[in-house]
Amino acid sequence: EYIVSPLETVPTESLIHYIENYLSKEKVYKIVIGDPSDGLPEDHPNLKAIKKLVQSIHEKWPHLEIVHHDEAFTSVQAKQILLKSGLRKKKRRDKSLVDKISAVLILKDYLQHY
Repeated sequence: EYIVSPLETVPTESLIHYIENYLSKEKVYKIVIGDPSDGLPEDHPNLKAIKKLVQSIHEKWPHLEIVHHDEAFTSVQAKQILLKSGLRKKKRRDKSLVDKISAVLILKDYLQHY
């Protein structure tokens, strides 16, 4: 059994630097990336940004396996978890907290399937 916990929310423009720093401290063999492509057109800005990120990671660390995993409804699930947690409304609206919980849900689902 696995315990999945979030690291931190990182702005997109700082993500490569964050990964580089993280890899200098931890052994990582695989990165799981949420895939929002279900129902989105190929030219959607989110898909373009993810593709660019994956390309940058692959170029910098070709040994890392990059896995795309469906992230459908994880934000909705994260918001429901926050609502049930009893947090105040202002804290529940914190996008970084929603993103952290969504990331945990994506990774947990990936680990349960593979």
